[in-house]
Amino acid sequence: MEHDVVAAPRLSESASAVFAVLARAGSATRPQLAGLAGLSKPTVSAAVAELESAALAAHSGTASSGTGRTAAVYRLGPEAGAVLAVDLGPDLTRVRGCALDGSTLAEATAPRADAAQAVRAALRALPAAGPLRTIVVAVGDVTARAAQGTGMRPATAKAGPVFDAVSVALPPGVPVHLENNVNCAALAELHEGAARGRAGFGYLRVGVGVGLGVVIDGRVLRGANGAAGELARLPYPWDADAGREPRLEALEDHIGAASLLRRAAAAWQDTDGPCPATTEQLFALAGRGSAAARALVARHAADVGRLAAAVAAVLDPGLIVLGGSTGADPQLLPGVRAELARLSWPTEVVGSTVGEPGTLVGAARLAVARGVRTVTEAAGRKD
Repeated sequence: MEHDVVAAPRLSESASAVFAVLARAGSATRPQLAGLAGLSKPTVSAAVAELESAALAAHSGTASSGTGRTAAVYRLGPEAGAVLAVDLGPDLTRVRGCALDGSTLAEATAPRADAAQAVRAALRALPAAGPLRTIVVAVGDVTARAAQGTGMRPATAKAGPVFDAVSVALPPGVPVHLENNVNCAALAELHEGAARGRAGFGYLRVGVGVGLGVVIDGRVLRGANGAAGELARLPYPWDADAGREPRLEALEDHIGAASLLRRAAAAWQDTDGPCPATTEQLFALAGRGSAAARALVARHAADVGRLAAAVAAVLDPGLIVLGGSTGADPQLLPGVRAELARLSWPTEVVGSTVGEPGTLVGAARLAVARGVRTVTEAAGRKD
């Protein structure tokens, strides 16, 4: 299905403010919009009329007050449009289409090799009415340089080949923004997960790789190169006297899932039973009391705890949320907390509550925020 690329109409400042409030609220009466936007009731009435004329807002029923009076309820109109969020995960590609009030309109999932197929499936499921405002793609690594003429942020080698496969399915002319997948997951924890209500924290993802999402005063820290939180680049090992010089991303090699499985294969004895082929199998064996598996999980927890201590030493975040395919396993928590307490000052450590969908949840939230801005930034005249 083709999706229109339509420039937002030039709205007055008050109409832009009311649109943004309506998008956050989902639905509201005029008095509610006046209170949320900090505008007078006459100004809101004029703004709502302006939005209705542009099909950016629509009447959706009435609501009764305690005095018995009824008030018209408004929601976003058919021309408000939609956004698309894409999570290019290591195994699966997840896609979600949302209205600008954040409600889910379409979802699709496919193996990584079929990423374009998932994007096309989600686009087909989106309602035909309304323009596609923006697309956010969550990738493993991004740079801060903007691609000329596209609004797109180019991926590094980690994201490039997969993004190239996805880009052929994206509608032409729609602004595309790349965002670090760990940053997206951190946003999900901030708004819907374990860090809700916290102004600052670190989201430490440990799985196939390692990464850190840094939230300060409710905002994700991206850094000068868009690479804040790239823990894989921490120097490791740091033991030049023993002839071991740091090499690129050696820390990620040490803590990542592949190394955990290599250590398991090296340490496993015939008497321990079949050697686990996946980290899920390893943690399941540890949960059932396997001594060999528990020893490996304990060592992994100590490694993650040392990484958390490095995070605490630099950021002093007060809270670290553990996520990722191995990091989120509750069996790690006691060991991580103990090692962090041994090496650093008191820092709360909790497991992710959003879980595996967190990257897509955060990417969708970013896409909605950007989509709303494409409408509200079109304010072109003073009231």
